Amino acid sequence: MKKTENIKVNYYFDEAGDPNILGRKGVNLIEKGQASKVFMVGYFESKNPKELSKALENLRKEIINDDYYKEIPSIKKTAKMFHATDDCQEVREKVFRLLKKSDFTFYCIVARKKEDLFRKKFDLQSAKLYEYLVAKLLENRLHLYSEIDLYFSAMGNTVRQKNMSDAVQKSISRFEEKWGQKNKSKIRTFIQQTSEITLLQSADYILWTVQRAYQNNDFRYYNYIKEKINLIHDIFDFDKYPNNYYTPKNPLEAKKIDPI
Repeated sequence: MKKTENIKVNYYFDEAGDPNILGRKGVNLIEKGQASKVFMVGYFESKNPKELSKALENLRKEIINDDYYKEIPSIKKTAKMFHATDDCQEVREKVFRLLKKSDFTFYCIVARKKEDLFRKKFDLQSAKLYEYLVAKLLENRLHLYSEIDLYFSAMGNTVRQKNMSDAVQKSISRFEEKWGQKNKSKIRTFIQQTSEITLLQSADYILWTVQRAYQNNDFRYYNYIKEKINLIHDIFDFDKYPNNYYTPKNPLEAKKIDPI
């Protein structure tokens, strides 16, 4: 077990994909190609959030004030916030280049959307799924620093103060039971709009690279930034357990994660 560092660190959470499996009249949306194959939650860990936030905001201002971009329709959205899905390719390149040289780490948990499992374990409720994934992702990472602020990107009724606080408490309880000692870290939980917190937008960008790998078999962006992604836990890939943890030394590859 790692010792607690006496510093303050921020974790910024976002999700990728959607938690839905069934549509109207019980139609399987995944089979119809109307829902993602996986749902994932990840967080962007930063020890110097102000410095990186400033760099990203300066980049955004540079982009929206550059005549080269003004005729691109998506720039109106970029003016409000960075979003990997909406941003044009030129903007994505600039954001990824900045992130690649920045100081942060990223942790992610991936849930393969299996109807029987989701029905039995979560009653097909997205809030229960999200809470479970956050709790599993954090159960060994809330003792690492003396003070941790957790910022969650708001997501309707799925991400609320109560269920995120419950997820955090479950993580702490599991840690204390496993190691037989109290977690003394000061932990605070915040629910924020992504447009209000620049590093929530950074979390979106990194998750987008993992989502592209799983959903589209496109590893270009993941491979560019993979040294920053300390962990991807493919939690419901039971066939590969205990080799369903991916790190910079054991990166994602198509042959490792197929079939979805």
